[in-house]
Amino acid sequence: MSFRIAVSGAAAEAVRRTVPALVADRVASGITAQDPALWGGAAEAEASKRLGWTEAVAVSRPLVAEIVALRDELRAAGVDHIVLGGMGGSSLAPEVITRTAGAALTVLDSTEPGQVRAALADRLASSALVVSSKSGSTVETDSQRRAYERAFTEAGIDPTTRIVVVTDPGSPLDESARAAGYRVFNADPNVGGRYSALTAFGLVPSGLAGVDIAEILDEAEAIELSLAVDADDNPGLILGAAIAATAPLRDKLAIVADGTHVVGFADWAEQLIAESTGKEGTGLLPVVLEPGAPELSAGLPDVQVVRLVADAGDRVFDGDSGEILVSGTLGAQLLVWEYATAVAGRLLGINPFDQPDVESAKIAARGLLDARPEPAPAAFVADGIEVRGTPEVIGAASDLVSAIDVLLEELPANGYLSVQAYVDRVAHPEFAELRDLLAARAGRPVTFGWGPRFLHSTGQFHKGGPAVGAFLQLAQRPVDDLDIPDRPFTFGELIAAQASGDASVLAEHGRPVLTLTLTDPTSQLAVVRDAIS
Repeated sequence: MSFRIAVSGAAAEAVRRTVPALVADRVASGITAQDPALWGGAAEAEASKRLGWTEAVAVSRPLVAEIVALRDELRAAGVDHIVLGGMGGSSLAPEVITRTAGAALTVLDSTEPGQVRAALADRLASSALVVSSKSGSTVETDSQRRAYERAFTEAGIDPTTRIVVVTDPGSPLDESARAAGYRVFNADPNVGGRYSALTAFGLVPSGLAGVDIAEILDEAEAIELSLAVDADDNPGLILGAAIAATAPLRDKLAIVADGTHVVGFADWAEQLIAESTGKEGTGLLPVVLEPGAPELSAGLPDVQVVRLVADAGDRVFDGDSGEILVSGTLGAQLLVWEYATAVAGRLLGINPFDQPDVESAKIAARGLLDARPEPAPAAFVADGIEVRGTPEVIGAASDLVSAIDVLLEELPANGYLSVQAYVDRVAHPEFAELRDLLAARAGRPVTFGWGPRFLHSTGQFHKGGPAVGAFLQLAQRPVDDLDIPDRPFTFGELIAAQASGDASVLAEHGRPVLTLTLTDPTSQLAVVRDAIS
């Protein structure tokens, strides 16, 4: 079987209580038939143009031969290094697909100048860039495209032979790319970005990187009928009920992967669930954890553990751990979790297809880019680290240790801490180690996101979800900034505006924020670590 799930404890009770009603209401067949009324009248207009993912397998089949042909063409020309410029679902789906398959793909989902510069310097002569943007106007991918166009041109390479575009038909990028002579793949416009794993957004970069994308579609196709049938053993209904119908609601989902089956899947599931459900003051907060994370032994009553394992067993209800065990092929997992998230939206009473709070951070960032004001003075500087924050945090702090103390004191009993690292994640992966330290210290769930990529996913939850979060921003001053061709701002100015813009919107929503700006990330990370400990 391509997918298995075992549930116990409160999750099993949620399934027993909820799934029969979902079956009676024909929710599964309704989703498959793209019935936009399933999420209420207010959601109907948006849902009517966002359910194309239910037929993605069939729609995407004809793309396979085109993608494989282009891969062969590129390899014949000596191009064997694929770089992906994309954000949110456009980058996270290809990342999990290629990592699970063991295929090499450079994912450039950052505006940090050092990370962009390093990507440009990596095998440019044998590289091709895939530019993925549903709207065609994403500032990050537009900036990356401009940088690569210049780099290819300066190297004597025709950019039209090395840049491939994935976008919606009729988008600004679709029109400009075709006019410039680039190879363009159009995705189904009736699929939102986070549900686009099995569309051109997931398949083009993965296929060009060498993944057997036909097999991914086969795996998804094998589970389609089970997901479409209104039955008690429908895996999409079971998983949706298990994560969204516990009573009381366990609204933090601790997603733990065994690391050997589907690699990086929890990061993809995080953006799908957080952006789909985190709105109107409600939502499910995914917390991506490694085995042994402090939250797993803390017995937190609002945390539901979900384990991605090699084999979840044959039974729907299994054991008494209270955990949800999930296993299956990657293609099956992608489709099941999309169904389950749509079901969760219905159970939570929200529209799982819009993202009303994502635009606010973009608007704030654009305003800062237009004005480019000098940074607000730091409240104080500790060991070269500039410390800023909202009044309730900074007003009660005199040094770095007390600032972190005050931020953690702002956490309510049902709260969470979000660490947002606007740093070069390739050069400084060790920043992620702060997550476990903070979780042990706080005794509450801690999420970790690399900026600015999380703005296109969990950023929606931070502003639209329950107002129980506290936020630690980690930023770095660029040592060697990089200009963006034909733009009045640099990559360094862009990422700084994105961090500052998001902090301002969080503050407007009443969320406590502490921002630490590092001038030397390598040495100053130790200072931050000591302050936490």
